Amino acid sequence: MHLFAMPMGSGAHVAGWRHPLAADSDLHGIAHYRAIAEIAERGLFDALFLADAQGFRPVPGRDAFARLDALRMDPVTILAALSTATSRLGLIATLSTSYNEPYSAARRLATLDHLSGGRAGWNVVTSTTDHEARNFGRDAHFGHAERYARAEEFVAVARGLWDGWDDGAVAPDRATGRYSDPEGIHALRHVGAFFRVEGPLTMGRPPQGHPVIVQAGSSGAGLDLAARSADVVFTSHPSIDSAVAFYRDLKARVASAGRAPDALRILTAIQPIVADSEAEASAIAADLDALIDPALAIAMLEMQFAGFDLSPYDPDGPLPPIPPNNASQGSQQRIVAQAACERLSLIQIARQVAAGRTSRTVNGAPEQVADLLADWFAAGAADGFVIAAPILPDMLARFVDGVVPVLQARGLFRTAYAGTTLRDHLDLPRPAGEDRRAAKRPQPGFWSQQESRRPASPC
Repeated sequence: MHLFAMPMGSGAHVAGWRHPLAADSDLHGIAHYRAIAEIAERGLFDALFLADAQGFRPVPGRDAFARLDALRMDPVTILAALSTATSRLGLIATLSTSYNEPYSAARRLATLDHLSGGRAGWNVVTSTTDHEARNFGRDAHFGHAERYARAEEFVAVARGLWDGWDDGAVAPDRATGRYSDPEGIHALRHVGAFFRVEGPLTMGRPPQGHPVIVQAGSSGAGLDLAARSADVVFTSHPSIDSAVAFYRDLKARVASAGRAPDALRILTAIQPIVADSEAEASAIAADLDALIDPALAIAMLEMQFAGFDLSPYDPDGPLPPIPPNNASQGSQQRIVAQAACERLSLIQIARQVAAGRTSRTVNGAPEQVADLLADWFAAGAADGFVIAAPILPDMLARFVDGVVPVLQARGLFRTAYAGTTLRDHLDLPRPAGEDRRAAKRPQPGFWSQQESRRPASPC
């Protein structure tokens, strides 16, 4: 199985930072992230996965209780720094296709891939809130269909830019004085519905060909986009049954898109509390949940529903019908389904969302946590797991030092890195770069075309 580490601020649980086991979290300093990356690499994880949003979402009336993960710095910059503190761990950055431009995004990710020796990944998101829109000159967020159409074109442009330099186009030759082969460098000249991009990039083709593409959308449009273009899908499910159904549906979509189902890895989020016994782990979980302010829990649930006001409804009553909105459709569907399936009251589902969103939680000794992962893996619920430790760095270290050895002893997880790139870890092929120099096309290369358009020199 594959394992990603996903640090959510100072822990995936909303109150993780308040627990005595939590370290003092300076989310503005690199030491916090370096400690997490070093633990994940010690555990032979495939990658470190950094979520992101470019808009601050205050909790109405409860700003003093705002989650620490609302404090988010640029993930590409953090991961570039971590590339020097790690040697094998994959480095996955979230970048929005709604509030970035394809050229700058492709360039930043290619730079990370070069600096890390082929360990970069891109979590493609379309953003979900008006808070981001208002930071980029818009009054409201793009509509659901429009943002996914934009995302599809964005990814296609980024891939075209990464392929703008042939493999081997950078070939420094001191004897001839030629650093690169002009015939191996190609403009993109893309003109589409959303973007016009000339290209090429200002650097050679990334070591992985393309950084690994990760996608987390779970609406119909998001799943179709993933089926056509993603290498990895990150998802979350509270039960094995919903995870298996999701896995089968998405793999079928991949096949319908003309790709081999095995071309896509599906990883689901798990929030583990690991202790010497199930009783001790459950006690830690109870302590964490007791630290959740009820008003904060309900406010966070409102955020999942695009700000829908829940104050008129009885907290001990059922979750009311949620009107259509422009927030993440997949997350909302999982919350509504979980509340109905488990017959949870409004405050109960709010507490669960605050504690771990819609991911599966598991409390127990290392063998018990490993049992759950093994069961889900064997049932075809996932190709691996995104470990969202509720308390950092303590619970990630407990997972690495306790659960990983059990998985290794059962033959379910690697005992050493077999390769150096993120694609190696995920057993994904490197996208083949077209060597257009070998075709010996009659038309000139990019730079020759530029020369042909220049006016004659007056000198």
